[in-house]
Amino acid sequence: MSIEKVKEYLKQFGRDRDVIELAQSSATVALAAAALGVEEARIAKTLSFKSESGAILVVTAGDARIDNKKFKTVFGIKAKMLSPDEVVEYTGHAIGGVCPFAIDNLDVKVYLDNSLKRFDTVYPACGSGNSAIKLTCGELEEFSNSSGWVDVCKIV
Repeated sequence: MSIEKVKEYLKQFGRDRDVIELAQSSATVALAAAALGVEEARIAKTLSFKSESGAILVVTAGDARIDNKKFKTVFGIKAKMLSPDEVVEYTGHAIGGVCPFAIDNLDVKVYLDNSLKRFDTVYPACGSGNSAIKLTCGELEEFSNSSGWVDVCKIV
């Protein structure tokens, strides 16, 4: 199970016990925010895109949307989302629980969008459609093995 893989991964940071398992779904930004009692913007959603060498994951604030022009400027390619099967193939996580943790595929690069920097803490998923963890942006950067911060979103 993906959540177990994420918990095992988070052990190296001493944070495996901080994974929040919810009784209800957190598979969308709205559901996650309601379940956690936080504003939607603080949900750190992980979006999956095709790249020439594999896949790109971009973790954004819950109220942010990909700006196609910015994405193409930063990555040099059009923003094309992975199919649900490709998401599982590249990340090991199903849609609704996709997160930037425990990604074994070396062809996947994780980036964090600047839209997250407005918050002291954010809530990314942890590999299932009913999980999350509260992290600072610095912890998110470290735990995700991020390739860096990017500006590829607009706030809506």
